[in-house]
Amino acid sequence: MVYSRNLMFLFAISLAWAAIAQDNTPGIDFDKARRLLQRERAGQTLNAEERAYLQRAKEIRRSQQPSRRRPANQRPAPERLIPLSDMTADDRYEGQDGGLYGAGFNTPGEQLMASAREATAAIKPLDKDGNPSVSGMIGFVSISMSNATQEFSVFKQLADKLPEKSPAVKIVDCAQGGQAMAQWVPVNGRPWQETDRRLAKAGLDPKQVQVAWIKLANVAPSGTLQEHGRKLESDTIRVLQNAKAKFPNLRIAYLGSRIWAGNATGGLNPEPYAYESAFVVRWLIQRQSSGDSDLGSEKAPLLLWGPYLWAEGERGRKIDDLIWQPSDFAGDGVHPSLSGRRKVADQLLHFFTTDPMAKSWFLAIDQQK
Repeated sequence: MVYSRNLMFLFAISLAWAAIAQDNTPGIDFDKARRLLQRERAGQTLNAEERAYLQRAKEIRRSQQPSRRRPANQRPAPERLIPLSDMTADDRYEGQDGGLYGAGFNTPGEQLMASAREATAAIKPLDKDGNPSVSGMIGFVSISMSNATQEFSVFKQLADKLPEKSPAVKIVDCAQGGQAMAQWVPVNGRPWQETDRRLAKAGLDPKQVQVAWIKLANVAPSGTLQEHGRKLESDTIRVLQNAKAKFPNLRIAYLGSRIWAGNATGGLNPEPYAYESAFVVRWLIQRQSSGDSDLGSEKAPLLLWGPYLWAEGERGRKIDDLIWQPSDFAGDGVHPSLSGRRKVADQLLHFFTTDPMAKSWFLAIDQQK
């Protein structure tokens, strides 16, 4: 009986922690967390620090599990969703026209391009006091949730091995599991505290951070595009303002929307909500371009599209050969598998090495011109 009870205990631990054992969320040692769970289940008393550490690990893992119950007012996706980059000025989706920048255009207009040239020209290696220095750094961070940290961490691995990348560019993945836009709104909230820790570990001062990649999402969105979209827009404005306050030399935030979620099994972020996050990116860029005071240069960095990551499943899109297959996703149909992470990382790497504005600070050869 004792032997049987021990087997049942170990089996329960295994079930409780099976998913966590495979997690690679930066900032949490899940082997350590698993050992703490075993001690807790065995009836041992954890100290306050150990309990807090285990609780954080549990919260991260729960946030990354699919929500099997959809909110009552989550809309079903239409039969077809056309990539925003494929829509024209005459096309309409929920009253919105096509093009990443609107009116059917996938590139910035003349005024925004001029602002982008000005902002990128100001990106130079800085010392820890924020002063230009030939031995300084260009801090490049990610801000968002679990998908983003999974994807950006692969991008960092690829980029750091790229001979052409400027040695001054210091990439730090600050995106975190379970921390969507709403969780980044409190200026002193947990995501920002973890960001401070990661920057310190990387030897980067906040004054050296000049570029950010921000992927827009909230947990379990529901309602119409206007309802959930405006909430995501409002939350993201607060996040941008927080980022500018924390990183006074932040010049550009490259914004991104979600990847395809046509196979989502729950309510975490299914279609059409993943698709519709792209319209929120565009709203923010358009608001800033129109002179909105909430997104002025003193409150927010310049907003530009990063790579657009959505394609209509295996139907793909016209601008390139990106497709999303079932094998590119974990079991929830929302988080990317290893192949899905690599696809996003490749999109990021291609963007930052070929975009005329981005490569001017990202590549060493362009910095030498």
